[in-house]
Formats: sequence, structure tokens, C-alpha cells
Amino acid sequence: MRTFDLSPLYRNTVGFDRLFSLLDGSGNAVDGAQTYPPYNIERTGENAYRVTVAVAGFTPEELSIEVKENALSLRGEKAQPQASAGNQLLYRGIAARAFERRFQLADHVEVKGAVLENGLLHVDLVRNIPEAKKPRLIPISTVAQSQTIETKADSPEQAHAA
Repeated sequence: MRTFDLSPLYRNTVGFDRLFSLLDGSGNAVDGAQTYPPYNIERTGENAYRVTVAVAGFTPEELSIEVKENALSLRGEKAQPQASAGNQLLYRGIAARAFERRFQLADHVEVKGAVLENGLLHVDLVRNIPEAKKPRLIPISTVAQSQTIETKADSPEQAHAA
């Protein structure tokens, strides 16, 4: 069961639904959707995104982030708890289990960095579209303008031919 709804993001974007679908769908297991650790996906700018994963109790040394072939992998593995002198654990309610969460990244999406803050791991992503794939404006001319251009282009050649 999903804990959040990405439909508001779908309404505000055209043509980038695949990015959200890949990020959203890849984090879930096929059987019994994986729910640990919980995460959010935010759009922080026109071409910027942030994946936030709740990793309370983990230190930066116990977490790893890997990007390979358009796949972002977040892993966490707690060190074995050391028995404190005189303390006995009666109930364990804070999850300390190992996890691996994978996200499929769309083409041209790069990881810019990651920050661990207040038990939340923030991974910043940016979509860098190559210049050749960026939209460009095409000027629209009228028939009269195109004939004028052709006439001007033909004039010097005709002058040299005569």
C-alpha cells in the first residue's frame, strides 16, 4: 500500500510522467510492497528533484549510495549493537534492520549530492538535458517572405551570370 500520492505531480508536468513513474514504481517489491524505509519524492525546481528517505538511527558510515546504469541504490546496514554495561534491552521498537531501496532514474538524471539531516537522507537529483535535445524555437515565415528571400539569394548569382 502506498503512503503518498504522486498525482499532483502528474497534473503539473507534461511528458515527464515517466520519471515519476520510474522513481515511484521501482522502490516497491513485486510481492507485498516494500515499506521500509519510507521515502518521499519531491520536485524542487524545473529540473531538480529530491528523494528523502527516513533512516533514523543510521550514521553516514552505515549508509551507502550507488548510481549505476540509471539505477540509484540506497543501502543501510547497522553495526551490531554493543551490550551496554548494566543495561538490558527490554523492547526494540526502533528498526535497525538492513535495507536496500532502488530507484530507476530517467535518462539524463544525475545525482548531485546527499545530506543526512535529523534522521532523513536527502538525495538531490538534477535532469541535465543535452543541448541537442532541448526545445528550440522555429521562426515562421509567410509565403511572401520566403519568395523575397529566394529572390535576394538568386540576385547576386544572376548578376555574375550576366
